[in-house]
Amino acid sequence: MKRLSQVDQGAVLPKDEAQRRLEAAQERLLRLRLTLGGQIGDRKLGPPLCVVFEGWDASGKGGSIKRLVDHLDPRHVRVSQFAAPTFDEKRHHFLWRFWPVLPGWGGMTVLDRSWYGRVLVERVEGFATPEQWNRAYDEIVEFERTLAAEGMIMVKFWLHISSKEQLRRFESRANDPLRSWKLTDEDWRNRKKRGAYKDAVEDMLARTDHPVAPWTVVAADDKATARVAVVEAVCRAIEGAV
Repeated sequence: MKRLSQVDQGAVLPKDEAQRRLEAAQERLLRLRLTLGGQIGDRKLGPPLCVVFEGWDASGKGGSIKRLVDHLDPRHVRVSQFAAPTFDEKRHHFLWRFWPVLPGWGGMTVLDRSWYGRVLVERVEGFATPEQWNRAYDEIVEFERTLAAEGMIMVKFWLHISSKEQLRRFESRANDPLRSWKLTDEDWRNRKKRGAYKDAVEDMLARTDHPVAPWTVVAADDKATARVAVVEAVCRAIEGAV
């Protein structure tokens, strides 16, 4: 069964409950991070934590990342954003450019888009050949298994919003002079290909969901509810691994 069709966008938390749960989860995450980083507890470095964010354009990745790291000391977390590869990066295997930002023991990295571009935008836009992006599913899974075997905790999010909500957010950005920079011609072009992207997302979820790095699909039409789901999921992943 297709996973995106199972997402319940109507499960919205009341405003007060969402704020209360978010604050509780942020404090919970802070304690967990300080423990993993060796700042409190037995002072030993815990396993590295890597949180991957993928999702539709305007799905709220930036806002969710902000709430995730808001209470953390910036010295203890790295947020890295990935766009189209540079000329030099294209000369290497597509996974090569991600290695330098991966966290070591005691560290945490948040990725705003990731190696999944190979099976999403590169697939849909024709930047990778069918042979390349079909091969990438297994390459990605083995890459993540290798990282997990070395102790890394991996949390992967797909932020899912409806086509109607995406259009509303696009129009809201277009009419706001302080946010219009976030909306590009490419965003509108991608929206016209939503069907092709949806097929690519479904394939990605089906072929790269595995026990050491499962996908969490977040209903993100309501931003506050989505942010709670993200921070709580990261806390559960850490607690389940240590």
